[in-house]
Amino acid sequence: SIQTLHAELDGILWTMDVLCTWCHDDDVGWEQAINYPYKNYLPLSGCLTWSQDELKPRIIVSQNDTVSLTIGETDADFSYLSGYGERQVSELHTLTPALPFSDDSASVFSLQITLFPNQGFSIGFTVHHAALDAITVIMFMKAWAHICKQHMENKVISLPESLTPSLDRSFVKDLTGLDEQMIEIVRSLRVGKKNMRSLSRNPPGKIGDDLVLATLVLSQDDVERLRERVRSNGDDQSLRHLSTFVIAYAYTWTCLVKARGGNGERAVSFFLSADFRTRLDTPLPATYFGNCIVKVGCCKRKAAEFVGEKGFVTAVELINDLVKSLSSPRMIETIAQRFAALFDSIRESSQFGMVAGSNRFGVYEMDFGWGRPVKVDVISIRGEGISMADRRDESGGVEIGICMNKTEMETIFSFFNNGLQNS
Repeated sequence: SIQTLHAELDGILWTMDVLCTWCHDDDVGWEQAINYPYKNYLPLSGCLTWSQDELKPRIIVSQNDTVSLTIGETDADFSYLSGYGERQVSELHTLTPALPFSDDSASVFSLQITLFPNQGFSIGFTVHHAALDAITVIMFMKAWAHICKQHMENKVISLPESLTPSLDRSFVKDLTGLDEQMIEIVRSLRVGKKNMRSLSRNPPGKIGDDLVLATLVLSQDDVERLRERVRSNGDDQSLRHLSTFVIAYAYTWTCLVKARGGNGERAVSFFLSADFRTRLDTPLPATYFGNCIVKVGCCKRKAAEFVGEKGFVTAVELINDLVKSLSSPRMIETIAQRFAALFDSIRESSQFGMVAGSNRFGVYEMDFGWGRPVKVDVISIRGEGISMADRRDESGGVEIGICMNKTEMETIFSFFNNGLQNS
């Protein structure tokens, strides 16, 4: 639908809301902690602008620019909001900051620290994905945590190379005009926008009280049993070595399609995003500051293919093929066509899925000196969009965030848990 298409287009100029919670009720000393990391990450304090005489937006950092920081206090139930069960999304959003934007400019990053007296605290942050991707923002959070921990332990303040961003744009050599092609695709889809260079996005819809966020968990043993199920039902030798990401995405996707029900002939699509830092002809540094994650993989099928006895194996095969296609020598040449094809699939599909985050980001490695987070959630996901993270308390496991209304969530939990019991 057009409404769905507009929602996905907002995903290109996307803001992502992430909430991290810690059990700690001592004086953290925020006046010291919040100042250290920004000299290495100055673009976070800047603004995106897009003037009429420029092909694409750019980040402008002025001398007095700062990152917006909100500090608050709440009497909400910390254990409830930092848990794995169903939590009201409207309440979670009170713990993340707004990201100011207009037609002419948009902030890149904002922070909110909320104290739960005698319980713990949360750090919520909102990022503009036109400026940076999840890899960059998680790198910043780890750098911030690293510096704070050094300060608390009275050590010399320094950043390791792995947490020091590369800001040199000369590394990116676009010899194919890809940037112009991608911008034209986005502009062609901005129906009703008089200013095609506007950095504003459609007003967010009201968050109803029945909208909840929950986290599904796959243990390492669960993943291995699901992997073995594929091996015993598939003949393709490439399915002998499947990543945890492919297994988790495929299993969750089949549960989502089953939970939706409806006509088996209806079209459904799922997408795959990839980090292109290492996939360019001249690879970028792993610490390159920016957004190098692009939606480039799409698969459209009939719902019936995912709800049958071999639906999970089918999903694994399709996602695995998308992953393998990223290694194609012509991948860079076809990015624009693949990107445009995503929107054709959205128009034609009754259901589409995508993943925010990754089980390889190590989000639970953030230690500011008072231990790892109790919970990390991406609270901006909606519908069949899911988030993925490494499991907090077990290597090899996966945490999968899902956001939908309570009735749908109960159905998802039923398919998810019953499927594991039968594996």
